[in-house]
Amino acid sequence: MVNRKVAIRIRKAHRYLGLFLGIQFLLWTISGLYFSWTNIDEIHGDHFKQLPPSEPSFSNLLGTSDIESIPTITSLELTAIADKAYYWINDSILIDAKTGEKKSEITSDEALKVASRYVKRDLKVNSVLRIDSVGPHHEYRGRPLPAYEISYASDENVKAYVALKNGAFQTVRHRNWRWFDFLWMTHTMDYQGRDNFNTLVLRAFSLMGLITVLSGFSLWFISSPSIRKRFKKQNRT
Repeated sequence: MVNRKVAIRIRKAHRYLGLFLGIQFLLWTISGLYFSWTNIDEIHGDHFKQLPPSEPSFSNLLGTSDIESIPTITSLELTAIADKAYYWINDSILIDAKTGEKKSEITSDEALKVASRYVKRDLKVNSVLRIDSVGPHHEYRGRPLPAYEISYASDENVKAYVALKNGAFQTVRHRNWRWFDFLWMTHTMDYQGRDNFNTLVLRAFSLMGLITVLSGFSLWFISSPSIRKRFKKQNRT
């Protein structure tokens, strides 16, 4: 068996590690419970969306050979903005699909019409805000800017986002998503992008957690009466 000084050191290490790591262990447990008890479709805001969104039909559109302003087309997507057809070309240029005219960005009224195809129509619009930049923790981080932020009258503070450059509907955000995002941050311990599982902080806490568990097993081993009796018998023989 280990001597008394070593046992005391193991107890102190276990106690202080448990105290230091306890808050993070609690956050891991709370966030894990939240994830297991929530519906991921509701977190995505599907209950605020029209699924599938309404899709308008168009005819008499220009062919790619008729678009003279763009000599080389590497990618092309047909999109609807305020009931009009547009081509989103080379991921950078918006062209009227009937006239061939370039469009620099959409208006707030057009953004509202785009959102109305995706968001349930019983939600009342409160405000429309243009955003040109967001912080690393903003709910719209990592998506195309500038964009329109459309706020709706709702207990869950629902917001929809539409990109200015191509009029593409981006996402819906609401209160439960924001809780999920915060708890996911505490779970992964990635306080910037949320999805990096290789941060030094997470690695350090994982190692300290392992040490805490192993020290707990060591305490059980050195303080178990049955193991002590067995060692005493071996020493007598």
